[in-house]
Amino acid sequence: MIIASIFSLFIIAASLTNFAYSQPSQMSSNSSNEDNTNANSVNIQDIPTKKVHVGDIDIAYKTFGKGDPILLINGYSFTMDSWDPTLLETLASNHTIILFDNRGIGNTTSGSEQKFSISLFANDTTGLLEALNIKKADVLAWSMGGRIAQDLTLNYPDRVGKLILYAIGCGGEGPVPQSQEVRNEFINGTGTAEDRIARLVPLFFPQEWRNENPNYLENIPKTTETILNQTLNKQIEAAANAPRTCDRLKNITQPTLVIVGTDDAATPAPNSLRMAELIPGAWFVQINGGGHGLMYQYPEQFSSIVETFLKNTNTR
Repeated sequence: MIIASIFSLFIIAASLTNFAYSQPSQMSSNSSNEDNTNANSVNIQDIPTKKVHVGDIDIAYKTFGKGDPILLINGYSFTMDSWDPTLLETLASNHTIILFDNRGIGNTTSGSEQKFSISLFANDTTGLLEALNIKKADVLAWSMGGRIAQDLTLNYPDRVGKLILYAIGCGGEGPVPQSQEVRNEFINGTGTAEDRIARLVPLFFPQEWRNENPNYLENIPKTTETILNQTLNKQIEAAANAPRTCDRLKNITQPTLVIVGTDDAATPAPNSLRMAELIPGAWFVQINGGGHGLMYQYPEQFSSIVETFLKNTNTR
């Protein structure tokens, strides 16, 4: 593992086996520039939703941008409208972005399967690429989406170009357990789906950062899509029963970036570090003060790191 001290967001790591980045203290979450960037970024609501039949479901998706395809896979409870707009704007300048709703989320149907699983989600995802006539795509995946992306990469390696795993580990009890408060909220099934998500989302951000940014929820994109309680229950069951991938990560040959916040209560940073160490040649980036919602806290920094990785790596 090579630890680099970086004073700029433009990261050059052409020959590094592993790479770490800590956010400089002067990068303030209160920056008015970041607020302006979010205000002028992609409005995902303006992009029409399309549907395609895959297996036993109809998958809702959106495409926009120009260049090589990049597929974004979301995590527990989040719809395709929830990606940070600064990230989308950055990627769309050089990539064709494919967003979609996982099975049972938003405008994607649940299908006939009574139980959901990570492998089922991965099969849906590769089916979407096939239906869209995309032979290979780069993949950016957040949280539970990162488990789906690992399954996709290991079982359908020819479908994945470059791989970005954000705020996820490789399963099992990692070096540091998940925050008990977060765990309790994941399994707390009381109230509507909206109630459950509203209780959980604040825990994706460190308490100190929330205190400094009391209006932070205003910067998280709002969705008009429907989320059902039964879908949340099935997603939790799928995540809880997902097999560990740690022993298989040595088989990943795609250029890989692992990115996490130092204060992530849902996926503690040491768990992402362990995963990065198991993937040959992986970049590992952690941002000081970042939580599970890192891309919303520091959208410009997050986007720059992702784009720098994509520009400075080549598929094998």
